[in-house]
Amino acid sequence: MSDDTEHAGFYESLPRIASFAALTRDGSYVPLPDGWVIGAADIVGSTELIAEGRYKMVNVIGAAVISSQINADGRAGLPFVFGGDGAVFACGPERAESSRQVLGIMARWAQEEFGVTLRAAQVPVADIRAAGLDVRVARYQAAPGLDYAMFAGGGVTWSEAEMKAGRFAVPLAAPGSVPDLTGLSCRWNNARSRNGVILSLVLQPAPGASLQAYAEVADRIVAVAERLDRGGHPLPPQGSGVRWPPPGLELEAHVSRGKSSLAWRKVQLLVENLIAWVFFKTGLKAGGFDPVHYAKTVSSNADFRKFDDGLKMTLDCDSGSVAEITEVLERADADGTVQFGLFEQDEAMITCFVPSVTQDDHVHLIDGAAGGYARAAAQLKSAAP
Repeated sequence: MSDDTEHAGFYESLPRIASFAALTRDGSYVPLPDGWVIGAADIVGSTELIAEGRYKMVNVIGAAVISSQINADGRAGLPFVFGGDGAVFACGPERAESSRQVLGIMARWAQEEFGVTLRAAQVPVADIRAAGLDVRVARYQAAPGLDYAMFAGGGVTWSEAEMKAGRFAVPLAAPGSVPDLTGLSCRWNNARSRNGVILSLVLQPAPGASLQAYAEVADRIVAVAERLDRGGHPLPPQGSGVRWPPPGLELEAHVSRGKSSLAWRKVQLLVENLIAWVFFKTGLKAGGFDPVHYAKTVSSNADFRKFDDGLKMTLDCDSGSVAEITEVLERADADGTVQFGLFEQDEAMITCFVPSVTQDDHVHLIDGAAGGYARAAAQLKSAAP
């Protein structure tokens, strides 16, 4: 077997872990092979954009970083983590150059399509290890047809910090470059909290803290979440519903128009979404598409909790659980074990990547609808020494 083939098969060969709680343990993770790279991107000034009410746009651009990479590769199995205003992912050396080019295209597209600056970097795992850190990965089986990557080792956080410092930067692609964002959409309604609060949580080990002590805190937070209805899942079991015209029409037109007219793409989407709305409202099946099954799969496939050198969760909480989580985190922060950010809002939002409506591997990225992870992370940064 060639080296490239070995690299291509590495992530697919990892076992799927069914227990989210097991992901607090370091033994669940496997080091990335030598030669791999970390891709990272985030939006400059996302806090200001959120204050202007443009968070759904911020969210969609973050999701577009992921969908552009998956579409360019032409195969599933990309290890990634969605962070609200950006994303990180890993790829082997056989994909490094094409991945770098796609990041440059994404940065150019974000600038030209939305007038925002998307930072993008590609960091060799070798440089991460030379800095005394690592990147280890696990696969969490969120649903029968879908799993998500989880990261540990400190290397992802270090890579993002290096990117924000201007190192390992990916250059902009040529003007007019457009990424392939086929399958990326934002058609679902926001999901209103059923228990009182949609809580966005970002938790990281404090510098110099014992990783064992940090893991114990993460265990306690996960345990509180597990006691909530459906583990704090922010979406109803049958999905959050659709309406016509869809709330994300303008954004989806920008994302899917390629080089065509924005106005014409809106007309096309109005027709497409009307047809979809009829199917979801009536429950009628068409070929291999079953709208009732699809809506349930949206909920089961939702990416509402993750590890990327820390814990991120979007939870539907009651006030008592919010108070308990806050108390645990404040005590751990006071003894120097963790850094954390919490942000409360009324709704969760969904951004989707759907390669096929007849398969069960569609990806649904969840965040708080009023700032979510970005606002929680901003609190974490302000608390950092």
